[in-house]
Amino acid sequence: MNRSLSLVTVFLSVVLLTSSCRKPVSLREGQGVYQYDSEKSRTGSDRFFSNKPGVIASSGMVASAHPEASRVGVDILKAGGNAVDAAVAVQFALAVVYPVAGNIGGGGFMVYRDKAGTAYTLDFREKAPAKAHKDMYLDAAGNVVPDLSTLGHLAVGVPGSVDGMVEAHRRFGKLPWTQLLQPAIDLAEKGFALTTIQAAGLTSTLPLIRQVNPGKTYFQKADTTAWQPGEQLVQKDLGAVLRRIQAQGRAGFYEGETARLLVAEMQRGRGLITDEDLKNYRSAWREPIVAPYKNYRIITMPPTSSGGVALVQLMRLMEPLPIRRWGWNTDSTVQVMIEAERRVYADRAKFLGDPDFVKMPVDQLTSRDYLTSRWADFSYAKATDSRQVKGGMIPGYESMETTHFSVVDKDGNAVSITTTLNGGYGSKVVVGGAGFLLNNEMDDFSVKPGVPNMFGLIGNQANAIAPGKRMLSSMTPTIVEKEGKLYMVVGTPGGSTIITSVFQTIMNVLEHGMTMQESVNALKFHHQWLPDKTTFESGAFSEQTLQYLQSRGYTLERLTNSLGRMDCIMVRPDGTLEGASDPRSDNTSMGY
Repeated sequence: MNRSLSLVTVFLSVVLLTSSCRKPVSLREGQGVYQYDSEKSRTGSDRFFSNKPGVIASSGMVASAHPEASRVGVDILKAGGNAVDAAVAVQFALAVVYPVAGNIGGGGFMVYRDKAGTAYTLDFREKAPAKAHKDMYLDAAGNVVPDLSTLGHLAVGVPGSVDGMVEAHRRFGKLPWTQLLQPAIDLAEKGFALTTIQAAGLTSTLPLIRQVNPGKTYFQKADTTAWQPGEQLVQKDLGAVLRRIQAQGRAGFYEGETARLLVAEMQRGRGLITDEDLKNYRSAWREPIVAPYKNYRIITMPPTSSGGVALVQLMRLMEPLPIRRWGWNTDSTVQVMIEAERRVYADRAKFLGDPDFVKMPVDQLTSRDYLTSRWADFSYAKATDSRQVKGGMIPGYESMETTHFSVVDKDGNAVSITTTLNGGYGSKVVVGGAGFLLNNEMDDFSVKPGVPNMFGLIGNQANAIAPGKRMLSSMTPTIVEKEGKLYMVVGTPGGSTIITSVFQTIMNVLEHGMTMQESVNALKFHHQWLPDKTTFESGAFSEQTLQYLQSRGYTLERLTNSLGRMDCIMVRPDGTLEGASDPRSDNTSMGY
């Protein structure tokens, strides 16, 4: 039913009209009537995955993908470590207890805000080996060779996780490095109990691991039967690698015995990484993206991650719209969020890549004038055709498995880290004699312009393969301030869905009044420009919203699985911390 325009809506329309020479979107009230009810949500109904409660603590909090890793982080905080110390310990613990994505053979990003409010970002994303080239995954006819960029040795980029943790600790750590590595060593050498989800995941992946690693027995039981929940996974070779890193720091991975084993593995499988690639790898401190949203401040990751740019674009596209009044996941709210996502992912494909190789118009992409112009071809009457949506025009410009954890310490220092092997268990390559998995991050490059990667993302020349170049990522570790004070630490895995999951989780709190855990529990949806469809968790939309979207030509796909694995922390009004870990998996918040 159509309603008259409110005075606020009329004012917003005028603002949009005067800020752009192109025809603006006409803002109007939403059709839907659903309003979020926090009391009702706690029953587990009303489009929430579950009614899992948050974890409350007064002095420190860790939210991660595995209970053992969260326990390690809290123990470090209790021992006097700061948020960076705990993050380093959690990263190495996850490399042991969460092999599907935790790693020393991958890479990632860190957003750090110290207690004084100063922000830093560290890029420890993998790099292409020196022998890599833009056509390395194409056949003689120029077609993409299936699986070559995702499975096996040629899919592996130079790992950055160990260097990243060394660099973070060097600059901000408090406790001794050796102390931070010991919990992971103990977990590797003594073993840990597999969860139900882990046992099923390992068992289903073993055929590919055996295929890629002939003659090796890593992640396999002696009797070759399926893994069962509660069984112990012991990783002696990985423990030995961690001991070398403990004793030698960076050299314990990028030089010496571990490097020799990694390079030998590459030669065995015709991979490209050499001793020189390992010695030359360095993580990079970058200038964080910091942007206001109403009375909040968003601190997020710049490229090589696309996540920060995209998140700020999405939030600023929403800023003039009355989505709080329209209501959570109502028809108009969902429609404008889908349309914003469509345009932002088109920009991602056109403009973003490694800042050491590509000049990117980040300030223009996140400017309000530019974003206003992106609404010019939108109509509430029908879905925009993604085939007609391109990356925007900027004058002067030349042309899914990950894990996240959040940490806040007693002093208010906060860390948001997203780290990955890319696909589940990465390339499936296990380094012989070392026992750790290697990434398949080379697939995150644009293997061929216009051809989608494993997550369906389209890339262009900005993200083409080049020696020493970092591949574009969707990882979106983010910290939010409220009135100048720490408010939220947010992030998730999920490949191309990371950006939209983080976006919705933040907006659920800022605009719809949810607690941190309620926002994590809330069912979510995703659109990424191409393919031109909206995927959604079953139950995310009311029947009224579904009918509204379908009547306007939106292609909707109900998922049989779920979106995101959020691990977040929020500072509550009384100063206590709410840890919010995703009920969709084993994610666990712990505090003290």
